[in-house]
Amino acid sequence: MSDEEKPRHHFFHHNKEEKPAEEMTSEDYEKQTKHHKHLGQLGGLGAIAAGAYALHEKHQAKKDPENAHSHRIREEIAAVAAVGAGGFAFHEHHQKKESKKEGESAHGKH
Repeated sequence: MSDEEKPRHHFFHHNKEEKPAEEMTSEDYEKQTKHHKHLGQLGGLGAIAAGAYALHEKHQAKKDPENAHSHRIREEIAAVAAVGAGGFAFHEHHQKKESKKEGESAHGKH
């Protein structure tokens, strides 16, 4: 098989094109809503994990004064990651609501 014919296996498959709104069925909207819900839940879990790691590093900074500076840096990085993950979860929550609203308006549900 040449390079053009080999199937490519990637972790992310963002080559999918969304259907136009006129072609989307209620099942498509439901899948899109579930997708955003799952991504929002993953974002929330990431925020919790990063927050827990930040608290752990804060404790380590107090416990290990020799390396306190590096622990404080790691704590700050984890705190920023927690805020970013929380923002992602918030964004996905709004995407889920928007998808649900589009599905209801496109198919006559109120």
